[in-house]
Formats: sequence, C-alpha cells, structure tokens
Amino acid sequence: MEAAEYVTRAAHPALRRYVRRLQGYREYSAAPLRRLQAPVGSCALILGFGEPLRLHGPAGPSAPRSFLAGMQTAAVHTEFRGHQHGMQVDLTPLGVFVLLRRPTIELTGAVPALGELDAPALEALPERLGADPDWPRRFARLEAFLAGRLLDDTVRRPDPEVAWAWRALVRRAGDLGIAELAAETGWSRRHLLDRFRAQVGLAPKTAARVLRFERAAGLVVGGGPFGSPGPRSDLAAVAAECGYSDQAHLTREFRALAGVTPIAYRRAFLQAAPVPGS
Repeated sequence: MEAAEYVTRAAHPALRRYVRRLQGYREYSAAPLRRLQAPVGSCALILGFGEPLRLHGPAGPSAPRSFLAGMQTAAVHTEFRGHQHGMQVDLTPLGVFVLLRRPTIELTGAVPALGELDAPALEALPERLGADPDWPRRFARLEAFLAGRLLDDTVRRPDPEVAWAWRALVRRAGDLGIAELAAETGWSRRHLLDRFRAQVGLAPKTAARVLRFERAAGLVVGGGPFGSPGPRSDLAAVAAECGYSDQAHLTREFRALAGVTPIAYRRAFLQAAPVPGS
C-alpha cells in the first residue's frame, strides 16, 4: 500500500447499542490489495465515494461501491487496486434489524449493494457524504442519519428477550449455552431460537461460535473488541482462554470460519495481502 488515512470515531452514546464503530477511510494501492474478512459479531455498512470494491465469498463475486454485509459464517475476501474512499459503520445485527425495518436473517451470508435494499435514503447517503468537504461534517451527517433511523420511536424494536440474549452472548464472548439463555428469558428454547435467528440473523449457538472465534482471532492478531495489545504466540493458551478443547480444535475453527490456520490468519491480517489456504 502506498498511502492510507483512517479516521475512527466512537458512536454517540445513544447509538452504541446498535453501532460498534464509525470510520472514515482513504486508501491507495498501486498493486492489487486483497484482504481476508472473517466472520465477526457485527455487520459492515460500507458507504463508498470512489471506486467499487471487489468481493469474493459464499454469496459469489460482486463489485459494489456501497453495500451492507449481513452476518457471516464464512470468510469474504475484498480486493481493490487504485483508490478507495468512503465511510464504514459497524452495526450490531440488531442495529441492522432496526435500520432496515426487516428481519436480519434475510441478509445472512449476503452482501447486497445498497440499491438492492429498498431503502432510498440509505442508498442516497454515500453521495451526500462524499460531497461534504471534510471528515467532521461527514461524521455529523452520518450520525444524524443513523439517529433518525435507529432512534425513531415509531419503529419496531428487537424483542427485549432477544436483545438481552445477544448482549449476554457478546459480554461472554459466546461462552453461554442456549438452555441458560432460554431460562433467563423465560422462553422455550424453540421460541428463543426462532426469534433470535430472525432478529440477529444466526441461531444462538452459531452466534456464540462466531463471537468466540472473534475473541480468539483478536488474541491471535492483537486488538479488536476481544483482543489484546499485541499478538499472542501461544495458541494452546489462546484455545484454553477462549473455551476450545485444545489447539487442534482452535485450528479447526479457524479453518471453518476463516478458511486458514491461525498463523496464516495472523499473516493475512498483518500484511493485508493474499495468504495460502493453510
């Protein structure tokens, strides 16, 4: 990469139950730059001002300029050459439920362009952000838009039981069983499964798996909501800390969810370049 600028801002406190992070970015690479995007406990809303970003994943290849990635259970690769410029909103799955006013499960495994979401105001947002002259005004516009959509009292909210179950899984990095979740909500396991899957996009057990992987990946590379200040080299210790039975179990989960081993994942993360499949 020859040039990059990243401007990150925490969401306004009123938005934080639905928004993990806001970021502005500007990048340039003379050579093709490919990144591995493994599953995490959030959905990326990309509001691009510049060239399309090429995507390769379970949903097939595409090249949108602006898109919303639903909850994923397999890796997606992004690739570009030249300039990238735009903003990213990391939404919780319940934030997507409120933003789009429809079940999050409809987006699971998908990466639709904004024009496919039947949300004209959202589709028009990238052009308006791109016309703003600086990052402070872009962040102000973006937060105002999000507040208007996410804090609207007339919009249906996630079930309180689903919201509690999701927050509990996030707090425990997936270390919580569906029987315990159901007992705390007062619902049957089946009812919780159905409502949670519709509003989060994944079943509770699968969501827990993704959150546990996200924590482990953060420890392997350093950083992230479940990560550490620097990369952890003792993979057996990472496995034990995250609740995997052993290092082999950790490696199998990395292969299943990211398509690579933990060491290859770290290399991909640190180099932001193509990596082998093992």
